[in-house]
Amino acid sequence: MPKDPIKVCITGAAGQIAYSLLYSVAKGDVFGSDQPLILTMLDIQPMLGALEGVCMELQDCAFPLLREATPTADEKVAFMDIDAALMVGAFPRKQGMERKDLLQRNAKIFESQGKSLDQYAKKSVKIVVVGNPANTNCCILKHFAPSIPAKNFSCLTRLDQNRACAQIGMRLKTSAQNVRNVTIWGNHSSTQYPDVRHASVTLDGVDYKPVREMVNDDNWLHGDFITTVQKRGAAVIAARKLSSAMSAANAICDHMRNWWFGTSEGRWVSMGVFSDGSLYGIPEGIIYSMPVTIGANREYTVVPDLSIDDFSREKMDLTAQELVEEKEAAFAFLGA
Repeated sequence: MPKDPIKVCITGAAGQIAYSLLYSVAKGDVFGSDQPLILTMLDIQPMLGALEGVCMELQDCAFPLLREATPTADEKVAFMDIDAALMVGAFPRKQGMERKDLLQRNAKIFESQGKSLDQYAKKSVKIVVVGNPANTNCCILKHFAPSIPAKNFSCLTRLDQNRACAQIGMRLKTSAQNVRNVTIWGNHSSTQYPDVRHASVTLDGVDYKPVREMVNDDNWLHGDFITTVQKRGAAVIAARKLSSAMSAANAICDHMRNWWFGTSEGRWVSMGVFSDGSLYGIPEGIIYSMPVTIGANREYTVVPDLSIDDFSREKMDLTAQELVEEKEAAFAFLGA
């Protein structure tokens, strides 16, 4: 029997990340090759002309799964009865802007969108926030959508995980797909902690050798590896003069595909999720990247009982403190 369409919203839909993302979503690479889709594409009023052009291109691709594609600047139209929200849009950091200025501009945007999601979206909607500062924007969104369960909110740190796996793969001269269970802890920022202590790699046909043992260079793993992953976004901008788009879109697809269909046996992925304060000494009330597994019911579970050494503890606490400070600053702007 043919499936009923699901409704998916992409925000910031006229931007360069969405331009790479829309093709994969409409083609069926995220929600399934037999899953019909209705797309709503939200952007600000001045971008509607460009968004109309994007909509024309989607029509011209003649995707068999795409039933409708609606460009809009109206949050009600964008979020009405949606099953998934890919929150790519955010106010960009401009030259000379301090981080507090970026937090303030985005706090207002995500307050408004949170209220609209609360009012119009399905309560089962799965939400991933991409626009930076992603963790804190997600925290604001969740706060202003109290009728949607906390476990339905996430922010993107899969790009950081993919970057980390790629670095390990290149170091060991193998595919990044052969590297599993790298964990990104904390904020999607330069304080994030890419952790390989529980990661493994398939090499020479032998499954799941410890990454730390195979790399055999703790100076690199504790130094250049971490800083390369932390600063990769800035390095792309310096080289390309534009921010990561293709790799970000790919990571969004990875994130939502795993959320929709589950993780493979023996593998976990990194997602920014709401901390209730009960795991790994992470403060309550922030969106913090942790390792999760996902079942067929589209519910994630934080991987429990991983050992944390002193080096990791310091890194994890540092990025948690940054998130606490970001949240306090953002909510001070909002008077919340």
